[in-house]
Amino acid sequence: MSTPAAPHLFKAPLRGIVPPMVTPLLSRDVLDHAGLERLIKWQIDGGIAGLFVLGTTGEGPSLSYRLRYELVERTCELVAGRIPVLVGVTDTSLDEALELAKFSKSVGASAIVAAPPYYFSIGQQEAGDFLAGLAEESPLPLFVYNMPSCVKISLAYETIERLAGHQNICGVKDSSGDLAAYEKLLELRRVRPDWTFLMGPELLTAASMRLGGDGGVNGGANLHPRLFVDLFHAADQQNQAEVDRLQAEAERLSGLYSIAGEGPAGYLRGLKGALGVAGICSDQLATPFRSVDDADRAKIAKLVSSLKLEGVVTTPACH
Repeated sequence: MSTPAAPHLFKAPLRGIVPPMVTPLLSRDVLDHAGLERLIKWQIDGGIAGLFVLGTTGEGPSLSYRLRYELVERTCELVAGRIPVLVGVTDTSLDEALELAKFSKSVGASAIVAAPPYYFSIGQQEAGDFLAGLAEESPLPLFVYNMPSCVKISLAYETIERLAGHQNICGVKDSSGDLAAYEKLLELRRVRPDWTFLMGPELLTAASMRLGGDGGVNGGANLHPRLFVDLFHAADQQNQAEVDRLQAEAERLSGLYSIAGEGPAGYLRGLKGALGVAGICSDQLATPFRSVDDADRAKIAKLVSSLKLEGVVTTPACH
């Protein structure tokens, strides 16, 4: 293992767009290294504030542990301390989550992100205890990840309020899609002014910022980082006319997510298919999902062409 770059010590709260990076693959357990390098450069050049690896968009739970570690190490090498790297360590095992947290620290990551364990049904007390235990032993600060569609629990306000007492917890990434609940969460600034509050669903990012949020973890920023960065700045400057224009473009981009099916599979096929036709990285999906077929790839290519991604590679990546 090469000597890691010093991690980016982000100023709290972390504000801006932090894409949940896709994991470029050549096959089930082989990383697309050239695609990863292009993808990271594309996003950093687009003005992102950080990168979140091994999240839902990164297909983290579907990857082998070996590949997860390889991805974290190579991402940190390529980022080289320019922006924070946040590593998803969500796991059914606290010890596995801690091992990845320790490794992430050793290669230069800045923070970890974790949702509650997702196999057994658990209650609020158990979810909070799990996350508090992770924060207690993690060498990196923890972002609490509320992702009820992928785990069996939605973290209650009271659970997150209890976690706010732990100094090694640095914020929340909320993917519940519930703006009222997100607004309630923002009340925790009174006790943790250093916390970062990030919105998951990209079409709610501008609305969340009007409430006082710090930015978004937007999957579409893999493909069009500048769009979501500009949307963040327009919302931050309360330029409603520009927000409306950019929001309409983001809604048009989101059409990718239903071309090749609905739900998580359709979202991932659409996004990775778009990255493939744009020449950024392979469109290979992790098992159990199938990659986009030729008919849907042609539809995706038409939409990508209409987005006019300036500076993007024009030769389709392998698929």
